[in-house]
Amino acid sequence: MQDPAGRRRPRRNEGVPPIRPARTILGMSAVLLPFTGDGAVDWSGFESLVARTVDAGLVPAVDMDTGYVQLLDPGTRAKVLDVAAGVVGADGLVAGAFVEDVPGAAFDLDAHRRALAEIAERGATPVVFPSHGLNALTDDAWVDAHGRFATVVDRFIAFELGTAFIPHGRVVALDAYEALLGIDACIGAKHSSLSRQLEWDRLAVRDRVRPAFHVLTGNDLAIDMVCYGSDYLLGLSAFAPDLFAERDRRWAEGDPAFHELNDALQLLGGFAFRTLKPGRVDEEQAPHIDVTVFARGLIKHLVTRLYFPDEAAANAADPTLRALDEDERVRLVAREDGGALRFDVRLQGDGETPFFAV
Repeated sequence: MQDPAGRRRPRRNEGVPPIRPARTILGMSAVLLPFTGDGAVDWSGFESLVARTVDAGLVPAVDMDTGYVQLLDPGTRAKVLDVAAGVVGADGLVAGAFVEDVPGAAFDLDAHRRALAEIAERGATPVVFPSHGLNALTDDAWVDAHGRFATVVDRFIAFELGTAFIPHGRVVALDAYEALLGIDACIGAKHSSLSRQLEWDRLAVRDRVRPAFHVLTGNDLAIDMVCYGSDYLLGLSAFAPDLFAERDRRWAEGDPAFHELNDALQLLGGFAFRTLKPGRVDEEQAPHIDVTVFARGLIKHLVTRLYFPDEAAANAADPTLRALDEDERVRLVAREDGGALRFDVRLQGDGETPFFAV
């Protein structure tokens, strides 16, 4: 199939595209917003996280979902932007342009324009964070809205964020994505569907329509998408921006050691281990495993517990669990997952894991 100019139009789901070795990768890394024990933003810690991202050679991305943008008040969002801009300078910073609305809300063009302008005024590149109103538009209206964004800023990044991440997530049809590439001010789009095929389809459109456009993978489960031509804006790289930058350097230089480092980085944020299930410590405490969290960016380690789902009676009598609210208790009980037990640790935000002062 060909377009009017005689160029072959790629079919959807054509399969795996070719590997693109020795390519310079554009790496953007979301920056975690740390908090102190009393719930205040740790501004000095935040500055250090931005600085280490820049020092590694990656572009820091602030006020994104990794930075809890949807949980911050407007004043804190603005200060995040100012502090980051003070570390980075006018260039080399991207930031989420967030508009707070509710399910069923109408699309508020002026609110989005203000959010974009607030970022652009500081010399940073805005990322259009999806709102309920924006994502409720038809595909044509969604593209038109992005065209209107170009009337207030000279550059921005679009954002496809799937429903795996937010209830009002949206991944547009490929025709709408192709139309987006016709907006000169849109220099790229973050794609977070967790689907390799959908991202490969976008790379094929990019190569045919506008090769300089940045397809920014947000797929933390497939960071090797850079091998196929994607750049990235990842949360996973916040763990080790220096190592992601080293991985990118190896790819650009054609160093086969890229693959070993990439495989290791893919495991960041999750691990598995085998152990014997412990018995009861005493007559009161239910069987459990003490969990201590050490991580880059944590000033002090965190302590919590993992309880077992097949110990309902013992869990109900455990004094530690009984001291917690019901919604907190369930976060300390592992769940069955494919013949293993899964226990997620969330440091902040919705569903935060209860931690203990020891």
